[in-house]
Amino acid sequence: MKTSDLVYCSIFTVLIAVGAFIKIPIPVVPFTLQVLFTTMSGLLLGAKLGAVSVGMYIFSGLIGLPVFTEGGGIWYLFKPSFGYIIGFLIGSYVTGKIAEKLKQPTIPKYLAANLAGLSLIYAFGMVYYYFICNFVIDTPIDILPLFFYCFILVVPGDICLCILAAILAKRLRPILQKQVLK
Repeated sequence: MKTSDLVYCSIFTVLIAVGAFIKIPIPVVPFTLQVLFTTMSGLLLGAKLGAVSVGMYIFSGLIGLPVFTEGGGIWYLFKPSFGYIIGFLIGSYVTGKIAEKLKQPTIPKYLAANLAGLSLIYAFGMVYYYFICNFVIDTPIDILPLFFYCFILVVPGDICLCILAAILAKRLRPILQKQVLK
């Protein structure tokens, strides 16, 4: 890994952490800017480095740094919403993998990559939420309330963040590529 790769990964790790604290309280799962920065890490850094930046974020939180929306620590593994954090890692990687294969990147193509990553974030998040609530912490939740609170209420905002990330990536990627070539 080059020094510039470490710097970019670190920048996105910090942005994801900051994004966790810019939130709109919604019941069950708060709306944050984390999706914006995790998808952008995949679009701008690629699959591997995007996943590294999200992985550094997760590691930082699990060792106790208060970077998650409600703090940090290993106990966070038992929070139902931790599945979304796992989804950030997978989503960033998939978004980056799709973006790397684009020969002529456009905003709609970036958006498609973001939506593919977002679908994985929600898949991991909702399955984990259901499992932890029903089988670990004994606070049962049925499928319909899970779908309503953990998808319907928050997905419109995350789709808007995916659109914003696609627009920003289209503008920022050429600049970053020039900086790397210097």
